Amino acid sequence: MFESGLNMSPEAFRDLDPTVQILDVREGWEYDLAHLPGAMLIPLGQLAGRLGELEASRPVAAYCHHGVRSLHGLHILQGAGFQDIAHLAGGIAAYSRMDPSIPSY
Repeated sequence: MFESGLNMSPEAFRDLDPTVQILDVREGWEYDLAHLPGAMLIPLGQLAGRLGELEASRPVAAYCHHGVRSLHGLHILQGAGFQDIAHLAGGIAAYSRMDPSIPSY
């Protein structure tokens, strides 16, 4: 289940419905080190200019390294009219502790 605005646990993030858009707001070099399956990379600094790559009618779940940038990303999305948004609390660092197949850095 997707709850907008929620700080999602790694387990909830893992179990997201496939209709949810997974947004990685880290830099490309970080994405190359480790990323979650199905994630779309739009670095935070580019997000405002690339909002058209996301479907506003579908939920968006964002993540970054520790959760700070993805929280900023939610504010950008909210300001652009996105309503069903959430982020991964603790970022990919927390996710990799739950799922060791995702490298930590």
